[in-house]
Amino acid sequence: MVTGDNLNTARAIAAKCGILPPGEEWLCLEGREFNRRIRNEKGEVEQERLDKVWPKLRVLARSSPTDKHTLVKGIIDSTVGEQRQVVAVTGDGTNDGPALKKADVGFAMGIAGTDVAKEASDIILTDDNFSSIVKAVMWGRNVYDSISKFLQFQLTVNVVAVVVAFTGACITQDSPLKAVQMLWVNLIMDTFASLALATEPPTEALLLRKPYGRDKPLISRTMLKNILGHAAYQLVIIFTLLFVGELLLDMDSGRQAPLHAPPSEHYTVIFNTFVMMQLFNEINARKVHGERNVFAGIFANPIFCSIVLGTFAIQVAIVQFGGKPFSCSPLSAEQWLWCLFLGLGELLWGQVLAGVPGPRCGAWQGVAGRGRRDAEADDDVDDEAEAAGEGRRGQVLWVRGLSRLQTQMRVVRAFRSSLGGPPPRPEARGGGAPPPPPSAAVRGHAGHSPHRRHRRRERGPPQPQQQPPPPRPPPPPPAQPRDRALGAPGGAARSHVCLGGGGGGTP
Repeated sequence: MVTGDNLNTARAIAAKCGILPPGEEWLCLEGREFNRRIRNEKGEVEQERLDKVWPKLRVLARSSPTDKHTLVKGIIDSTVGEQRQVVAVTGDGTNDGPALKKADVGFAMGIAGTDVAKEASDIILTDDNFSSIVKAVMWGRNVYDSISKFLQFQLTVNVVAVVVAFTGACITQDSPLKAVQMLWVNLIMDTFASLALATEPPTEALLLRKPYGRDKPLISRTMLKNILGHAAYQLVIIFTLLFVGELLLDMDSGRQAPLHAPPSEHYTVIFNTFVMMQLFNEINARKVHGERNVFAGIFANPIFCSIVLGTFAIQVAIVQFGGKPFSCSPLSAEQWLWCLFLGLGELLWGQVLAGVPGPRCGAWQGVAGRGRRDAEADDDVDDEAEAAGEGRRGQVLWVRGLSRLQTQMRVVRAFRSSLGGPPPRPEARGGGAPPPPPSAAVRGHAGHSPHRRHRRRERGPPQPQQQPPPPRPPPPPPAQPRDRALGAPGGAARSHVCLGGGGGGTP
């Protein structure tokens, strides 16, 4: 969280928002301390220094627009991780413009946002609601999946159509798919398929998947497996019908027909089977991540259902009544059943492909095996680090308890001096418990340590010697208000460490 508010206010808000999770050590800095840590003696920002700060930085208060831009640029240019960091920035003011422009994704507020912020951002939240970011992520992933579905279907049709047209023309001196038929296939492949596959509504399941990498190819290994697998099935069926189809279906061959002969049932069956396979493969193309249930949510998209049914109805009309313009001959009921059966095989073949690993599976399994071994080694290291962390947390709790006890003793002495006369001499006040170790001062509020006030009083003029009256019974020490001043509500110890940020006012 980068803000211009006071450090204590920003830290409290960050704790409520979950930006400061308990049990871990994070940095909460002011802009002045942030610049001191990342700049050298010449005042220039060094990437190495910035890489030591930003991984644990959670709150940056009292920051300027330059600090925001420096932080965003530093995270983007960082080489701490194996991959480049992806930075998203939200803002509504003019000062947020440079950071919104530099970030990979900039979110601006549509109602409270200024024109400068809207122009510099990539996405505008029209309702000024941060929950709309989740909807933006959901729709973005849905658009990405829609493009992948369309590519998977279109490339499959392209591969089969080109191979069938070229090979058939070379072997039989006549293409099994005529020109007008190819135009109809192209209409199915481009216009209708794009409308059907690109209108899938987003679902909550999209948020359960990890995001794609910046360098991830648009055609994944699963998509490549589906394209090659379905293309192979369709080519086997088409070439089987082309060369032995007249024997299987007991009809005249169309391979040796004269140039201007009427359309044959043989080539009409090939064309009809090809279209039926594309219709059923369009249902397979709804899933691009290896899911088996290709019918999940199909009725939630009425456009898809209407396009598939409409295409089937038009195909029936073309085959039965197209005649010579479409180079089609009417088919019998038995031939239609064979075409539907071969097209339905696409769904069964899709289930077979869902259980087949993707290309280069062995190499990827080797990488996965090495990754598992590395993960086991990392788990051992994490266990050792966790044990060391438990020891550090024990020391922190011990120091905090000792500091709280000393605070209560000073409160008792303060009440005693206010009730019985002037406060005792500095020597008497300083002769109590020893000062806390430096680590306790680090985990309190910087610039507000009680020992600093005592040391400042020691440098003042000495108090005159007076005989204090006899001691009276002290009232109960109000430890709870002092505990709140130390930053732990209800006397509980803070669970996070906040470094720097001094000079923000007494809490």
